[in-house]
Amino acid sequence: MPEIIFTGSAGRIEGRFHPAKAKNAPIAIVLHPHPQFGGTMNHQIVYQLYYQFAHRNFSVLRFNFRGVGRSQGSFDHGMGELSDAASALDWAQAINPETRSCWIAGFSFGAWIGMQLLMRRPEIEGFISIAPPANLYDFSFLAPCPSSGLIIHGDKDAVVPHKDVTTLVEKLKTQKGIVIDQRVVPGANHFFDGKIDVLMTEVGTYLDKRLAAGETRPEPRGRRSGAG
Repeated sequence: MPEIIFTGSAGRIEGRFHPAKAKNAPIAIVLHPHPQFGGTMNHQIVYQLYYQFAHRNFSVLRFNFRGVGRSQGSFDHGMGELSDAASALDWAQAINPETRSCWIAGFSFGAWIGMQLLMRRPEIEGFISIAPPANLYDFSFLAPCPSSGLIIHGDKDAVVPHKDVTTLVEKLKTQKGIVIDQRVVPGANHFFDGKIDVLMTEVGTYLDKRLAAGETRPEPRGRRSGAG
C-alpha cells in the first residue's frame, strides 16, 4: 500500500495506492466523507471499501481531499474537491495506461463528489455510492445517470433520511439501459456503526455480480508471459 503524492489544482495531494498485478486491471478511486467533519482517506468505511476493490484485482487509489492530512489547499465546498477527484483519476490512468475501465466509489460527501465525476468522465463504467447525501446536496446533475451502480444506505440514518435516498434512486431508475441497485442495511445509521461488516458484504456481493457478468475483468494472468 504505497504512499503516493500527486499534483492537483491546489497543490500536493496525499494518497495511498494499491497497484494490481495485471497491467490492464480496472481502476477504482475511493472518496472520503466531508473534510470539515473528520473525513479522511483513513476513515474506516473508506479503508474497507479500498480493500474490497484491491481484493478483486483492481488498481485502487484513495486520497485526502485538499486541506486534509498532507494534502495542500483548503476546503472548497465541493468544487475544488471535484477537481481533486479528477486529478486522482488522471494520475491513476497515467500510471495504468493499459486499463480498459474505471470505477468510482465514495461515502457520504465523497459519494456526492463521485457522482459528479461520473458525469464528467465517460470512461467510468461503475459506481458505489454509500449514504449519498440526497437531502443536503443537489443531485439533479444526474440527468441522465451515465452508468449503472450501487446505492447503499441505512434505514436508521438520521443525517440522510431513507426516504430522500429512495427518491433519488427512483428518479435514476427511470432511465433506460441503466441499472441502479439499491441496498438498505437494516438498523444502520449514517456511519454504519456496528454494521460495517454487513455493508462490506453487500458491496462485495455487488462487485462480484458485476465482475461475473464480464465487466471490468482484467485479462487472465496466464495469457501474459511472466505473470505470477
